[in-house]
Parts: sequence; C-alpha cells; structure tokens
Amino acid sequence: MSERKYFGTDGIRGTVGQFPITPEFVLKLGWAAGKVLGKKGKIVIGKDTRISGYMFESVLEAGLTAAGVSSFLVGPMPTPAIAYLTRTFRADAGIVISASHNPFQDNGIKFFSAAGTKLPDSVELEIEALLEQEMTSLPSDQLGKAYRIEDAAARYIEFCKASVPNDFNLDGMKIVLDCANGATYHIAPYVFKELGAKVIKTGVEPDGLNINHECGATHLEPLCKAVVEHQADIGIAFDGDGDRLMMVDANGTVINGDQLMFLMAYHLQQKGQLKGGVVGTLMTNMAIENALTKMDIPFERSKVGDRYVMESLQKNGWLIGGESSGHLIHLDYNSTGDGIVAALQVLRVIKEQEKGIGELVAQFPLFPQTMINVRVTDAKAVMANEDLQRLVQQVDAELADKGRVLLRASGTEPLIRVMVEADDANVATKMAEKLAQKVRNIA
Repeated sequence: MSERKYFGTDGIRGTVGQFPITPEFVLKLGWAAGKVLGKKGKIVIGKDTRISGYMFESVLEAGLTAAGVSSFLVGPMPTPAIAYLTRTFRADAGIVISASHNPFQDNGIKFFSAAGTKLPDSVELEIEALLEQEMTSLPSDQLGKAYRIEDAAARYIEFCKASVPNDFNLDGMKIVLDCANGATYHIAPYVFKELGAKVIKTGVEPDGLNINHECGATHLEPLCKAVVEHQADIGIAFDGDGDRLMMVDANGTVINGDQLMFLMAYHLQQKGQLKGGVVGTLMTNMAIENALTKMDIPFERSKVGDRYVMESLQKNGWLIGGESSGHLIHLDYNSTGDGIVAALQVLRVIKEQEKGIGELVAQFPLFPQTMINVRVTDAKAVMANEDLQRLVQQVDAELADKGRVLLRASGTEPLIRVMVEADDANVATKMAEKLAQKVRNIA
C-alpha cells in the first residue's frame, strides 16, 4: 500500500451509517489502531457532543480491548485536550471521535501520537494494512480494560489557564462566547470566567443534534449580532471540536485565522521573542505574506490541513502557524491547534498592546478574497479536467501580481473549493464565479 484508502486530511470522516463510518468498520479500526499504536497498552478516547459519539466510543473501546489495549475514556472534550491528556497520561495514543465543523449527521475518527501530534502518513498506512486482515481477539487474560477519567475537564481547564502568565487577567472585559454546542461547552466558559472576564455564553446546550448548527466558528452571524447587542469588547467562537478559533471585534466585524496568526507573530516580533518564522497554507491571504515579508519574518506555505502546518513547523523548528479557517498552532503551548489557548494568546496581545482587536488588525488589511464551494461527485476527475486547468492558468495570468487563484479538492467533504484573491473585490468575485461555473459544468 502506498496511498491511503480511508484516511483523509484529518482522520477518517463521513456520514454516520455509510461506509466507513459504521459500527463494524470502527470496531475493526479500533482493533487495528490498538495493534499498531498500543505498545504500552494505553490509549485515551475523547469525543465531541454529536449523538453518534456514544456508539463509536463503545465500538472503539471494544476493538482496543480485543487488541489488548486499555481505553481511558474522557467523554466530551475538545480535540486539543485529547492531545494534552495523551501526553499527561503517558498514553500510547489519543483518539478523537469527531467530525469537527461538520453537521451532526457526520462523524469521524482522528488520532494523536504519544507526543500529541497527528499521525504521519506511514503510520496511517500501517493501520490501513491491518484493516485488510481478519480481526482477531487475544485470550481473555490478555484483553484490555476500560477506565473513565472523571477529572479530565478540570485538568484541561487548568492547562489552558497555565498558558498565560500568573498576573494575566481579563478583568473588565466583556466577552461573548460561542461554543458551537460542541466539545468546549463545559470548558471554555470556566476558563475565561476564572480569568476575570464577564462571559455571555451561547452554544452551550448540546443535545447531540445541534452541534455546529447555525452557530460556532463556521456560522458567525449570530455572534456578530450578539457582540453588538451586548456592547461586548470581543466575540470568540469555536467549532464543534474546539480546535478552530474565530473572533469578532466590538463592531461585529469578523477576524479570521490569518489575522489572528499574524497578530501573534507580529506581537512576539515586537517583543523580540519570535522564534523563526510563520507557516500558513495555500489558503493564507496574500496580504499576510506581504506584511510578514516587510517585517523580515520568514513565511512558508504548506498544504491545507493543520497536520501539514505542523509538519512544516517541525521541519523548520518554528513555533507559530495556522489556517484562515481558524486552526492556530503555537508550539510553546500545545502540540496541535487549540482554540481556547489561541484565544488566550490573542487576548494577551490585546492587553499588552492596549488596543482593541479591530484597531490592531486595521493596520494590516487583507486582500479581498472570494471563496466558492462547489459540491461534486468525483473531485479527482474534476481537478484533472484539462479545460478547467487551462481556465485556471488564464485567470492566474490575468491577475498577475495583483492576486492569485487556488482550486483544491476538500480533504473532508466532496467539494471543490474555488478561491480567488485580488486587490479589487469585484475582480475577485467575478473570477471566482467564472471558475466555479466551469466546475459546475464539469461536475
């Protein structure tokens, strides 16, 4: 095997009840993962709040048990919390049952190594190779066990608070917090409240079906409205599994991941504390790259996906990276994208700069960007279409040094993402529509 069959950009994901997101497959996946990863016989399992998590938690536990690996069950917890708990429990690996920003009908399984990082392709291929074999069970005296960790939430709350100095506080700050009815619902409000903020919380009543539904980091309109209505200083939104962060300024204007990543790097450079450069992705706004270059901060683009950002950071020995969608990595604090920790680092910038976030980002305006998602049946076939590729080249030539175009197949959904940046918003929209229509015609 040289190409992954089941694993995508961020684990294995799909619609519940449709292969491979079925109980039978996930049972065997747990067994295969236990065989490959469970050297010491201990794996942490967490999940978000979608209703199917109960089912997949049970079958993963059974598969691991059959492989002789014990499960440490922590219940609903943010994805970055599993990375942290995997390290602190000295476990072999961590497993997260989540489809991140997707609706409740979807679910997925993603893994962390013992170091709290996403698995390399080579290890995912090992797991996939075992999935082609017959599942077996060890003798009864060699089976794994299952343990429920009752204080997991409290452990992670303290971990988040420890990412800022002891004298840091949010006294006098009013924050509207949207937890997307997801895995941060019982974590984030306590973190910000205990640091002194007045917290107005929303998206904290998960029922198994409302995760990401018209709320959270992918649906910011309610948060924008709430910030203005409550005359709050800032709005903070996470996605369903808590590894993405988006913010809203006091005027209800969205601040995306590119801008937040830049603020962290810019602030550290001003303090003389930035180590190396910054890693973005193919989607990172060109204005961010230009601003970093002017500041003599090295910048590198990785493929889309926080795992690839992480690989580039490790290769270069840098600390800060992220995506416009809100995955933000700061390796001084966690080994993966962490929405709560990243929010605290941005709030620290605001406090130390003594400026509102809107005022800070206004100094570095983004290029207008138009993104259109086109649902397709066969993304690979569409991307390989020669007429489409010729049109991409034509648009790229027209934009020249005043913009850029990017077409890519989503790693988590059956979509072609069409993105055009230009120094003129009308041009960006016109070119993106032209490309999107071409994709629709082919699909």
